[in-house]
Amino acid sequence: MTSDQIPGFSTRAIHAGQEADPATGAVVTPIYQVSTYKQDGVGALRTGLGTGYEYSRSGNPTRTSLETQLAALEQGAAGFAFASGLAAEDGILRALCRPGDHVVIPNDAYGGTYRLVKKVAEPWGVEHSPVDLADLDAVRDAVQPGRTRLVWLETPTNPLLTVGDIAAIAEIAHAAGALLVVDNTFATPYLQTPLTLGADLVVHSTTKYAGGHSDVVGGAVVVRDGDDGRGNSLAERIAFHQNAMGAVPGPFDSWLVQRGLKTLAVRMERHCDNAERVVEFLQSHPRVTRILYPGLPEHRNHDVAAKQMKRFGGMISFRTASVEDALAVCGATELFTLGESLGGVESLVEHPGKMTHASVAGSLLEVPDDLVRLSVGIEDADDLVADLAQALG
Repeated sequence: MTSDQIPGFSTRAIHAGQEADPATGAVVTPIYQVSTYKQDGVGALRTGLGTGYEYSRSGNPTRTSLETQLAALEQGAAGFAFASGLAAEDGILRALCRPGDHVVIPNDAYGGTYRLVKKVAEPWGVEHSPVDLADLDAVRDAVQPGRTRLVWLETPTNPLLTVGDIAAIAEIAHAAGALLVVDNTFATPYLQTPLTLGADLVVHSTTKYAGGHSDVVGGAVVVRDGDDGRGNSLAERIAFHQNAMGAVPGPFDSWLVQRGLKTLAVRMERHCDNAERVVEFLQSHPRVTRILYPGLPEHRNHDVAAKQMKRFGGMISFRTASVEDALAVCGATELFTLGESLGGVESLVEHPGKMTHASVAGSLLEVPDDLVRLSVGIEDADDLVADLAQALG
């Protein structure tokens, strides 16, 4: 491998930031379960593990290892781990926005994102406009040059699986002096890398596919190299707020996410394989009135998804004839566990209107009440199809 050749995804996942422990030679990054560190003198931090450490809110070797790994996978300049996906989102909003700024968000954003923007950022003085981010003309109309600070893109969105054109929206945002944030939780860096398509920041709930085992809560931000549009280093702004606000993961949580990322590539291939099998089954079932999946040719932005994604992911939403039908399906599955969250090795089913997206009820972001969302796991595909067949009847 030449010095200028970028290693493959799985090689980066397994090796980036994960050199053998200098003290013992351990090939797995240790869990540095420590709050403070001995200094070699007043203000002289020990640097044998890389960055000097003084207090684990500011930095911890296990967390540093994860952050290096995240930056390598997203092909960014710097990565930052947070205690949850929403903590990561809050860090972006507080680091980059000021009262009087404006943010464009998806009109089918994740309910927690909408709640954060509406109930926390808006009272602070940051206004927002929900818009159909699959409609580039609508995005242009929503952006307010000189005032819009962030264009916030989920692609695919949660739970309607809408796909936005990252490169095109980056051009629109930058022309107006705004930054583009992409929530890459559903796609993961294995399926798409928004920073290489023009995005400025990527945000994740690492609780989901990154961790992959439904045993950790976490979040992450990865940034491109450069400034924040106001003359400050983008990485330094996020780093300052990560430390100042303190919403950081502990070393064990960091270790769990790092462990999960090592197998992300093989898991995502299986998630995608299984999702395609499930979609094929749902297409032929009379109780399913519509399937929302970017891999279908009839999906509104299928061509965009095919252009910017390696495959189409493990998330599927579908509509039924009524809310009663949707609730009945959610209550009848056996292998698909009724539960919130997504991206774990086990398959999950939920009713977004009454569960993950209840916070947007009555708003412009309200989701259809006959919608069912599936997080397709890595079980045997035949068993998953059989479970849905008995649940749908």
